[in-house]
Formats: sequence, structure tokens, C-alpha cells
Amino acid sequence: MEITKGVWPNFSIWDVTKPRRRPHVGHARAAPAPRTEFDGLNNLKELDLSYNTIASISALNGSQEESGILKKLEVLDLRGNGFDNSVWSFLGGLSSIKILDLSYNYGLHGAVHNKDLRNFSNIETLHMDSVMLDDVLPYIRVMTSIQVLSLAYSDSKRIPSIEGLCELKKLRELDVSGSDFGETLPWCLANLTSLRLLDLTSNHFTGNIARSPLINLTSLEYLAISDNDFEVPISFKSFFNHSKLVFIESLNNMLLEEEDFLATSPSFQLIGLCLSSSEHGHIPRSFPRFLYHQHDLIMVKLSDFTNKFPYWLLDNNTRMEILFLSYNSFGGQLLFPSHPMRNLIMLDITNNHLEGFLPFKLASSFPSLEFLNMSTNNFEGNIPSSFGDMTALKTLDLSNNNLSGEIPVHLAKSCRLLTFLRLSNNFLEGPVLPHQNNLTLLQVLYSANNSFTEIPPNLSRSNLFYLDVSANQLVGKIPVGFIGNNTSIYFLAMAGNHLEGPIPIEFCQLKYLVLLDLSENNITGTVPSCFNSTNMRNIRLSKNRLDGPFPMALNYSTNLMELDLSYNQFSGTIPTWIGSLSELTVLLLQNNNFEGNIPKELCNLSSLSMIDLSSNNLFGSIPPCISEIEFNGSHVGGVSYGFDLTDSPQTFTLLLHDLGMVLAKSENGRDESFWIEPTGQEAKFTTKGISLIYRGIVLQLFSGINLSHNRLTGHIPPEIGNLTGLKVLNLSHNNFIGTIPMTFSNLKGIECLDLSYNHLNGRIPSQLTELYSLEVFN
Repeated sequence: MEITKGVWPNFSIWDVTKPRRRPHVGHARAAPAPRTEFDGLNNLKELDLSYNTIASISALNGSQEESGILKKLEVLDLRGNGFDNSVWSFLGGLSSIKILDLSYNYGLHGAVHNKDLRNFSNIETLHMDSVMLDDVLPYIRVMTSIQVLSLAYSDSKRIPSIEGLCELKKLRELDVSGSDFGETLPWCLANLTSLRLLDLTSNHFTGNIARSPLINLTSLEYLAISDNDFEVPISFKSFFNHSKLVFIESLNNMLLEEEDFLATSPSFQLIGLCLSSSEHGHIPRSFPRFLYHQHDLIMVKLSDFTNKFPYWLLDNNTRMEILFLSYNSFGGQLLFPSHPMRNLIMLDITNNHLEGFLPFKLASSFPSLEFLNMSTNNFEGNIPSSFGDMTALKTLDLSNNNLSGEIPVHLAKSCRLLTFLRLSNNFLEGPVLPHQNNLTLLQVLYSANNSFTEIPPNLSRSNLFYLDVSANQLVGKIPVGFIGNNTSIYFLAMAGNHLEGPIPIEFCQLKYLVLLDLSENNITGTVPSCFNSTNMRNIRLSKNRLDGPFPMALNYSTNLMELDLSYNQFSGTIPTWIGSLSELTVLLLQNNNFEGNIPKELCNLSSLSMIDLSSNNLFGSIPPCISEIEFNGSHVGGVSYGFDLTDSPQTFTLLLHDLGMVLAKSENGRDESFWIEPTGQEAKFTTKGISLIYRGIVLQLFSGINLSHNRLTGHIPPEIGNLTGLKVLNLSHNNFIGTIPMTFSNLKGIECLDLSYNHLNGRIPSQLTELYSLEVFN
């Protein structure tokens, strides 16, 4: 989660804006840094070489003692390079070094000689995140002055037990997040009486924190214990004497309720609190009562609680900037504080049971909002025109409610900073945006599953990279007036409307297009020959009236992962060049008029997990080489695409999985770019006359072959039995002869096997009874 800068006091290692998952630095070709770069820098005290492609400083090795190079260096940042263990001998000669960062140098591994660490006794700050050395305790013990230690996202084998860190009595900040520890906290940690910051996030620590050494660490200011197996009493009574405590993060642990009285109040005043349960939705809880005594809160994230919207939390904390109350069980109407919250910039109340009309006074109560998420509640009625008074708004999500009417003109004209607008799954109507709008910064517009009837031409003044108007009431020819400035659009979805006519050649201007979904319309004609983007990953044109031969333009879409041309009127043969689409994972060509042989070049598609050629006029035999395809599940949903959201809110990972993407800060932390990761990809596969849509993780696990309803002949290739990961095999309604191959007993993952309506003979192999996953056999 990223929190606005400047909120927190300055800590050396634990920045609340850092990504809470393993960082990754791309491996680029590394090069040595020549010694001459450092000549004459005898008085240098700070040196930052982070995030370059440097592999070695061997040119300086052994020379710094003679020349005095870098002898006065106190701060050295080597993060994100390609250094190997040869760097240690160089570092050992830096007698004045106090602050050292070696994080994300994946060439550092194995053992280190103690002689290389002869000067490390002066080090006060050491960062070694994602550095896979052997047991580091012998090295760390040399560093008798160490006060700040970060070993985040490093295998716990490096430290057999966290108990080994108990000797570092001067520690003020300790980060062992993401290191896979699995133990109760040793009581010797209570000896670290100077500890101000402790980050244990993303491990497997166990035990009740109220009966742990944490209760003795009264100097703690920051405590992060999210994503463990801790038991966390939500009263926090055992921490009431931690007067310096300002931040607690405990997400995805087991929250415990206990008797909680207002009679005693804590000595701490928090500025940040994050609490959620690892048992989402199972144990609704009332709020921790100590919250009634907090008056300095700036950021709060609470999930898995019940009761009414806590307006009192805002009344008591007038400096509040960020309030995340998603995934609770709040019912009734949205309640407001007694005074305007002018500092609040982020409000998230998604996934509750709030109901009634969207409050007209929301804008006057929260006039400075930049981020507002009210999705997945039971709000109804029109969007108030007063929403246009929130002129700082950059992100607005009202999806999954029961809203109706048109989008207010005042909102579209006055919220000029809006970059993200999500209105899907409501009953909204009229144009997708009012004709009078000033949303020139809009980048994401998600309006699917409404009753919109028009895309206004002046949408062309925006800078969209994502547009989804699927499942609306759009009619007539496919609109092109919206393209304008939007030639960099990544995702374009217009499925499930009443669009007709040909695919416009103007779409050929969309050179950066990654996903195109025009399925379930009345589109006619052929695919334009200029439609040859090499960036294309997903093409969905199913259930239209397209005709002509297999689109030749796709020959250039070498990064294509999903191709769905099903339920059209395409004809001719399946081209042999289809084998050059080496990234193809899902190929759906069913219910067309394709004829001829199944090209053996399909066997080159090693990533294929789902192929449906059913209900065509294919003849000949199945190429035996089909067994060379692994069919181990789709990876269509696991791709990332980069784009720039520099002007978007400085936010966190947006919880937009059902939108089909996740927005997350770039992990190297050096810029404001974001990534889009499609997580809502889907594919439809038909067997036994039933079409099922596979999404998300199910899609990634599914694999199937459907060649039914063709004129295929010959024997069923026994090589198909080698496809042990196959879930569905449908060869019905063909002209196969011979026996069922004995090798089919190897299809251990098969769930549906249909060989009906052929000319097979002989006995059914008894070994098929050992296919315990088989649910349907015809």
C-alpha cells in the first residue's frame, strides 16, 4: 500500500510506500566499473550506484589502501546491480563505511570470508534484501555497531532462527519481511529494548501477540506483522503502555475478540492502523474500542468488521487523509461526520451492504477527495450532480450498485483531473459520457453492463488506454470518432452490444492495442488486412457474422496468446503459418466453415492449452505430433503491460481484480509508472453441447481439445495418451475407426472424455476405470 509522502517520520529502512511483495530488478547485461571513475574522489563521503548494470568493482580491488580511494566513504548504495561475491574484498577495505545497501544483487550467494569483513564493525545500517548468502549470522555478529538491519525477502535458511538476531542489542530498526520464517517469536527479542521499527510481514510466525516478546518492546513506534499466522486480540490492551507506538499493521492474521472496556485508554496515539482477518467474511466483529480514544489518525484500513459506518472515527480524527473500510459488513445508509473533512483524500467503502441513494452532501463532507471507491454496495438512484464539486477527484468507482439515470454533466465538466472512471454493472443510460465533458486526462473508462446507447465523439480528446463498453445497448456501426487522441489505447472491449457493419479500418491506427473484444455483435465482412499489430495478445471476435478466409493479417501478431474466431462464417483452410504464433495459448475456431486437414504446424504451438476446432468441415487424420503440445493450462491471465499513470493519484494496489486488471506501483520504486495485469481473462469451451466460461485461476488450470462435429477419419493417434495434463477431450461426431488406444489410461487428469458417434470397435480398455478424475465418459 502506498501512503502519501510526508505523513510519516523519517525511518531508514521501512518506508510505508514500499511494495509488500518480493521486489524484482530486471537482469540486464552487466559491465565492470573502471577504476578511473573513482580517481580523485578521496574526500567522497556518499556514493549512489543503485539500479545500474554493474557486475564488478574488481578494478579497484586491492588498490584502495594504496591510493586512498574512497577511504572516507561513509554511505554506499549498490542496490539493483549484478555484483557477485568479488565485491566483498573491495568493501572490506572501506574503513569508514557506515551505511551499506547491497539489496537485489542476485549474484551474491554462498559464503563470505571473515577477512573481507574486517572493517564492518563500524557499519550502522545494512540493507541486504533478496540477497541469498549462506547463514549470515556470523557476518552480522561482526557488525557490533549495527542499528538498522534489513534482510527482507531472503530465504530463512540464511538465519536458522530469528533468535540469532537477539544479540544485536543496538538495533533500532529490523526488517525480516518475506523471509519465510515459521516459528513463535523467541522471548530473547525482548532484549532489543532500543527497537523502534519491527517488520515481520509475510512470514509464518505463530502465537498470540499479547503473550509474546512484543509486549516488552516499549520503544516500538512502527509494528508491521501482516500476513502471518499470529493471533491478534483486537483490544491491543497488552500494548497500552507502548506510549511511542504510532503505526500498527496487522492484515491477514487471526483477529481475536475479547472483553473490551472504555474504562482504560492506551498511552499511544496512532497515526496509522491496518487491521483485517485471515478468515474473511466468517467472523464479523465490532470495532476495537481503543479507537474511540484515538485523535491523531491519518490513515486507517479496517476490514472484516460489522456495525454501521464509523462516522465518529472521522469526527475524532480531523487530520484523517486515508480511510479504507472495504470488505466489512456495514449496513444501512452512509453516515457523515459533523464537520467537513478537508484533509481526506482517499475513501474506500467497497464491498459493504450500504444502501439508499448516493448522498448529495458527500461532496461537501469530503471536498478534497482524490480517490473514491463506493463499489459493490446497494446504492440506488441517480449519481448526484454535486459529485462534480469534488474537483480534485482522480479516481471514481461506483460499479456494482443499482444506479440509474445519466452521468451528470456537472461531474463530466468539473472533474477535470479524473483519470479513472468505473461505472460497470449498474443501470445507467444515455451516452457513455455526456457530450459536454472536460475529461481530457481520462485514461480508464469501464462502463460495461449498463444501458448506455452512445459513445460521444468528443471522447477523442481523452488519453484512454482502457475502454470497456461491453454489454450495453450500443447500436449501428462501430463508432470510430472516439479514437482521436486515443491511438495509444491498450484495451478495447465492445462485446455484447448491437453493433453492425465491418470492422473499421480506423482500428488499424491502434498500434499499441493488446486486447480487442468485439464478440457477440452483428459485425460483418472480413478482418482488415492492415490489422497486424505485433502488440496484440487477445483477439475476441466470436458470435458475429464475419466471413472470408482465415485473417491473413494475424500472421504478424506473433505475440498473440488468445484467438477466438468462433461462431462466425469464416471459410477456407486453417493456414500453415498459424504455427508461427508461438505464444498462442487459447485457439477457438469452432462453428465456422473451415475445411481441409488439420495443419501439422499446430504442433509448433507448445504453449497451447485450449483448442476448439469443432463444428467445421475438417477432414483427414489428427496429426500424431499433437502430443508434443503439453496442454498444461493457460497463462493468458498472467501477462503484464506497462503504461504511465504519472498524473494518477499516489495510491496503492487498486483492488480491481474483477475489472480485469490490477494497478500496482512499479516495484523498483524509481518512478511513478504503473503496470496493468489482466486477471479477468476468460475463454469459452464447449463439450457435450454445454459451453462453459473459464476465468482466472480456473482458466490457468484448464486444458482441452475439442475436434467434434467434423469429418475426421483414421485411427485415433495413441500419442494423445501422452497428454497427461489434459482435462477435456472431445472427438465425437467424426469418422474415426479402430479401437480406443490403450494409452488413454495415461490421461490421469482427464475429467471429460467423449468419443461417441464414430466407428470405433473392440473393447473399452479396462485401464480406463483407473482414471479417477474422469467424471463424464461417452
